[in-house]
Amino acid sequence: MASRALTLLQLTATLLVALLATCHAGSIAVYWGQNDGEASLAETCASGNYEFVILAFLPKFGKGQTPQLDLGSHCDASSGGCKSQSKDIHSCQRGGVKVLLSIGGGDGSYGLSSPGDARQVAMYLWNNYLGGTSSFRPLGDAVLDGIDFDIELGGAKFWNDLATDLKNLGKKGDKTVLLSAAPQCPFPDEWDGNAINTGLFDFVWVQFYNNPECQFSAGRGAFMEAWKRWESVPAGKIFLGLPASKDAAGTGFVPAGELTSRVLPLIKGSPKYGGVMLWSKFYDDRTGYSSAIKSHV
Repeated sequence: MASRALTLLQLTATLLVALLATCHAGSIAVYWGQNDGEASLAETCASGNYEFVILAFLPKFGKGQTPQLDLGSHCDASSGGCKSQSKDIHSCQRGGVKVLLSIGGGDGSYGLSSPGDARQVAMYLWNNYLGGTSSFRPLGDAVLDGIDFDIELGGAKFWNDLATDLKNLGKKGDKTVLLSAAPQCPFPDEWDGNAINTGLFDFVWVQFYNNPECQFSAGRGAFMEAWKRWESVPAGKIFLGLPASKDAAGTGFVPAGELTSRVLPLIKGSPKYGGVMLWSKFYDDRTGYSSAIKSHV
């Protein structure tokens, strides 16, 4: 009897551990589009490694500028060549992968000059990439799932207006618009902070790289202090943003084995834990980083 009771207890404990692991199972998000030689968008989604693919970037918009999409050597948006990506986007979405467009980036010409400017940019994004209509949709008839804010220059004002306008357009158009942001790990973020504080963001993938003071190499204490600060923001899920190889960033790379054994156990218990964001697909292709960590995320 005692043996049977012990066996039942062990089974219950095993099921509980499995349930907890499922509850905190995370996703992998990856940036795609900026490098020659990376897998196609369809291949990226078909790998089964990613729940989110972020198209990088729309680096020119706002302040009266004509917006310009830049997907590197994948296609030439200025000549309409990126409409060919529509088929791949549809394929991704049929497979359950969310596809977002990242606006901004570390190099570009963008910014907002007023709430009115934010409204104009929101309308442009809605009509050309989301649920609206336009005679020239750079990615063809594909309707993206949302917009990613990777704001790293161009001023810190009016991004909250843009976020609000995008969500409102989605509500009016009966189409959910997902919002994500990619702030740097020093808290609060210089650029995205006000936008994130609107409480409208579904995902925040924090860049814990190229920031020696708060990335994991700074020590467990500094890393966890930054993570807990980011947990406090009024957003849906928080992701740990990392480079997929040493070459992908100046600092902050965490080997896959160290990530799964030392880093993820520190943060997976958080109710806001969402998973891992990787920069970028090009580097992941060369290291197999996402495949190495997926079962642990």
